[in-house]
Amino acid sequence: MNNFVILPIIIPIIAGMVMVIFRKRIIFHRYLSVCSIIAVGIVTLLLILQIDQEGVQTLQLGGWEAPFGVSMVADMFAALLILTTCVVALCCLLYAFRSIGQERENFYFYPLFMFLITGVIGSFMTGDIFNLFVCFEVMLVSSYVLISLGGTGNQLRESIKYILVNIISSFLFLVAIAFLYAMTGTLNFAHLSIRVAEAGQDGLMTVVAILFLIVFSLKAGLFLFFWLPGSYSAPPTAIAAIFAALLTKVGIYAIIRVFTLVFYHEPEVTHLLIGILAGFTMILGAVGAVAYWDIKKIITYNVIVGVGFILAGAASLTAEGLTGSLYYLIHDMVVKALIFLLGGTVIHLTGTSRLKDFSGLIRLYPGLGWMFFIAALSLSGIPPFSGFLGKIFITRGTFEAGFIWLGIIGLLTSLMVLYSIMKIFINGFWGTDTSEENEKRTTKGLLLPLGILTMLTITLGLGAEGIHHYVDLAVEGLINPGNYIEAVFGTRSVH
Repeated sequence: MNNFVILPIIIPIIAGMVMVIFRKRIIFHRYLSVCSIIAVGIVTLLLILQIDQEGVQTLQLGGWEAPFGVSMVADMFAALLILTTCVVALCCLLYAFRSIGQERENFYFYPLFMFLITGVIGSFMTGDIFNLFVCFEVMLVSSYVLISLGGTGNQLRESIKYILVNIISSFLFLVAIAFLYAMTGTLNFAHLSIRVAEAGQDGLMTVVAILFLIVFSLKAGLFLFFWLPGSYSAPPTAIAAIFAALLTKVGIYAIIRVFTLVFYHEPEVTHLLIGILAGFTMILGAVGAVAYWDIKKIITYNVIVGVGFILAGAASLTAEGLTGSLYYLIHDMVVKALIFLLGGTVIHLTGTSRLKDFSGLIRLYPGLGWMFFIAALSLSGIPPFSGFLGKIFITRGTFEAGFIWLGIIGLLTSLMVLYSIMKIFINGFWGTDTSEENEKRTTKGLLLPLGILTMLTITLGLGAEGIHHYVDLAVEGLINPGNYIEAVFGTRSVH
């Protein structure tokens, strides 16, 4: 056991609690939130090195052996996502310092932010499906407040829809957990993997697997994404960026984890269904992105396309496809945060999100313009940026699995994504029709986090070889569930 494993969860939740006590110390909130995120990132880097040298790291809380106690498990898959979460969260925090406004800061923005990060990281690290539900709720309760923080009419309207959808999905989550526990007698992921393999995944077990898929699809925005475009375009830019970068990714993580560790025995049913949902999600998301001339709508629909593309690789259940899904998942967390922050900056400078109401921004803000251009190419999977390698592996994985139609959908929708994002660049940054009002606005304090994320998407593309070893280890753990099970139970024989 490794007590180090709990630190990425403990650090942000303690920081959030301290901020609540010292509510009016906003400068203190800023410093503490940044220091906490950096500390979690350092701890995660050390965990990655430990996992590389010693294998999957575990902690049984309270000293109770699995499956009777609560297990925390840090494998390479979870650790890479936590590290990416830290980078994205840090950049969104830096952006929020200059953009979120004093009123929202006074109403617990930073504690809520830290509690949301706690829920995200806890979801990645828990080794128990009920505690996955608990971490989901920690994340969601924080997001309920953040999405409505400020109290504008549009925020309140969209927050009602967002909350209702997530309450329904949480209820279904509990129902699915109850059925699974009744059938297997356990909730520990590793133990579930053993019990489902022994019992066989047919009949009612497959129905339960599909129920879990519906629950996670609602949370990830896979096909059942009707709530997402309005909800993610309503809050302030920094909040929308963290939502787009992290919240849907927790749902994606849950699908990949559960359907590679527990429900992987009937891929001709479960994984084919994931593939079909992913295909429809990519098509509908791309159509929405192309159809609109509003920056918020375009970038939110591109979140939906990304969800479908990542899960297309997972649906293949091949090493190639899962490698692509992990590369693209890391890329998507970075580039979605970047594109939302860039879009919010454009709206801040122009006072509108309608593309037909402004143009020529690159003349006044060349740095912003070229960062948006790089983000557009990266989002579309154009080499040598970070999205390219993931798309190559996912396409190869779908072809290898016989899902040629899914790979073709992915390639076609990538062209539609490129068109939708370049539409913003060509109409918003090109041209000369820029009003004098734009010249009075400033990007002071906003470009640093944008620059960090832009450099990161370039580095992930050009320096992909640097993380290839760690991605391979993560994929090996997904392909071979025995590695995860052995880490949780050690040499003990459990049935």
